[in-house]
Amino acid sequence: MSDDPRPSSPGVRTEARTGARTGARTAAVIPAAGRGVRLGPGAPKALRTLNGTPMLIHAARAMAASRAVSLVVVVAPPDGTAETKSLLDAHALPERTDFLVVPGGESRQESVRLGLDALPPGVDIVLVHDAARPLVPVDTVDAVIEAVREGAPAVVPALPLADTVKQVEPADAPGAPEPVVATPERSRLRAVQTPQGFDRDTLVRAHETVTENVTDDASMVEQLGLRVVVVPGHEEAFKVTRPLDLVLAEAVLARRRLNDGF
Repeated sequence: MSDDPRPSSPGVRTEARTGARTGARTAAVIPAAGRGVRLGPGAPKALRTLNGTPMLIHAARAMAASRAVSLVVVVAPPDGTAETKSLLDAHALPERTDFLVVPGGESRQESVRLGLDALPPGVDIVLVHDAARPLVPVDTVDAVIEAVREGAPAVVPALPLADTVKQVEPADAPGAPEPVVATPERSRLRAVQTPQGFDRDTLVRAHETVTENVTDDASMVEQLGLRVVVVPGHEEAFKVTRPLDLVLAEAVLARRRLNDGF
């Protein structure tokens, strides 16, 4: 896929379409306000490049690849909103999808809430996607959306675990031995990915109700006592967290270019 800037670009599209769409209307929120310190010093994690293109652009393209997604809301660092708008405007993105950039908050949870606040009326399904998962295939995105359309209030893509997992008593000092307290049954465990999909009203209520900091939005819905379901994830939807993950992501992109010209 070409990364050439769009000719005579009119600017990032900030108004959502109001035309009729088949089925429930879907928007994606991408919180991208964090710095990602585990990747080391440098640009914020979402702006680190893969094959010369920022991860944020790859993630936005991944959401826009689904024809069900009509709007992508990028939640940028408060001091980087203008830069993020320019970045989106400078890369080839699907014309059928609208994009909106809003300033984020101090935590991921607050940034998602600010993204929700920016959604226009008429959006019924909301995807929340990590900018650090730039390579999620469109089939995974569509599977999440379809499960919400079929009535699930919250949906997460996930993979079975390949490794045995141990529950431990955390050590008092970093690097100290940690006693094992349990070995959960691996067949009942899943490694959760994004995008996570939600009925919009459910996700809004979760953010209004759950005040403690959480690691994902689905756990907020769980705390409401509502059903969260899992659909199959994909091995290429891994999270880029450490330098080795960047190497793996570059290898995936190289394989895609070789196989199908991605």
